[in-house]
Amino acid sequence: MEKVILDVDTGIDDALAILYAVESGALDILGITAVNGNVPLQNVTKNTLKVLQLAGRQDIKVYPGASEPYLKEAQHVFHIHGKDGIGNALDDMTVEGTEENLFAADFIIESVNKYPGEVTIILVGPLTNLALALKKAPEIAGLIKRIVVMGGAVDCPGNITPAAEFNIHADAEAAKVVFHKGLDITLVGLDVTSQTMMDLSDIETLAGTKYYDFIKQSTDVYRKYGEELYGRNSCALHDPLTVGYVLDESLITTREVYTDVEITGELSYGQTIADFSNRLGQQPNMKVSLEVDSGRFVKHFIDTLGNQKS
Repeated sequence: MEKVILDVDTGIDDALAILYAVESGALDILGITAVNGNVPLQNVTKNTLKVLQLAGRQDIKVYPGASEPYLKEAQHVFHIHGKDGIGNALDDMTVEGTEENLFAADFIIESVNKYPGEVTIILVGPLTNLALALKKAPEIAGLIKRIVVMGGAVDCPGNITPAAEFNIHADAEAAKVVFHKGLDITLVGLDVTSQTMMDLSDIETLAGTKYYDFIKQSTDVYRKYGEELYGRNSCALHDPLTVGYVLDESLITTREVYTDVEITGELSYGQTIADFSNRLGQQPNMKVSLEVDSGRFVKHFIDTLGNQKS
């Protein structure tokens, strides 16, 4: 099984991505690192512990990381993810697990040194933890197998500003650090994630299974936000698709291209710019996602979680 670290800002779709990764049975999850993002770090950590408890996987350790971005002030999106970050779907759960004392960036450094060339890092929140790890131990860039990032919008509008996607915009300086360290990067952006919509009919197929109640309740506020945007009661599976790519790369068509992040523009801060026409004359530094087999992915996601009986 592929060794992975999940870096999350849990978040409704982060929670779904964690469950998807756990229930796929195809990933050796070394640990989960938490980062400030959708909600503050303390919410992220608590939500992650709750989701793992729901899955019965308290053996997977949670490592708290950056409580604020690399340089800028924190921003959160409670209006999308609810007051706690997971739609208050697990309010009645008493958390049994505890977070680890090791800082997330140090856990990343420790893990890739322990398994050189073997660890894939799946980042579905701002890239602060990895940027800090690379700052502290730049030599790990040559030890990481690959990173797969939910972030960016290279050929479509943003979702936090007209130009920028939330995860990159939340810490564009950290993203810029990561993008220029010579890593094997795949960017799974809004160009493809916005095509992977889960609606109420998909959720109803999970009735009677382990995660039905949680998915229906947690995504309620998320689907209502989707209804405002798209005119249908549905939500995009941004973070689960990023896990899905690690499970099956054939789901997404990518192109190698030089891509950078804007960090100075007043209107364009956080924009991911892919130089498709090679105007800058730079060598490609990542693969960007352009097309997705959305139907096949959504079916696999639903089937994977639906296989768990209540």
